[in-house]
Amino acid sequence: MNSEQKPFVPKTPIDFQKLKLERLMANPEKPVIIPEMPKEKKGFTVPEFVRNVMGSSAGAGSGEFHVYRHLRRKEYTRQKMIEEKGEKERLDEEFHRKMEENQRMIEEKTAKKRIKRLKRKEKLKKLKAEGLLKRKGKQDEKENNSEEDSSENESSNSESEKDTSEKQPVAEPSESNRENEKRELSKSII
Repeated sequence: MNSEQKPFVPKTPIDFQKLKLERLMANPEKPVIIPEMPKEKKGFTVPEFVRNVMGSSAGAGSGEFHVYRHLRRKEYTRQKMIEEKGEKERLDEEFHRKMEENQRMIEEKTAKKRIKRLKRKEKLKKLKAEGLLKRKGKQDEKENNSEEDSSENESSNSESEKDTSEKQPVAEPSESNRENEKRELSKSII
């Protein structure tokens, strides 16, 4: 059997681009030619003088037909260029107007979302502050109860140890639990 490999044939645009990149990276020292932007077509920059102006009263002879046809073609191309330029300006203006409108709408949406986000943050802060105050109040009650219990019964050392374990900070919940709590709070707020 022949051990020659068949050349890679790109079937999709991605394959074609991959092939181009591989060829470029095969020889990195070779300069890459980047084509320039296509230049805009310019109309007739130098004014061309019409030497033989035909009057409307005089009939054109058969010899003047080619001159007339040439002038007519030039005039049509000039008018076409003017129309294309006007159309391009109109499309550019419409595009810029649409871009400004889209930008304005995006800014309005982000402002609304920002306000919502800030309100949600404030409510979460308030809820956390209230929650911490409630927790501290409960811990103070537990401490008072544990002191009363320890003074009444010295044999309840095990209970006081439990109470002291409650006083110690509990391990922080995992990130996923925090996210779930935040979602639940945001749902209840909304």
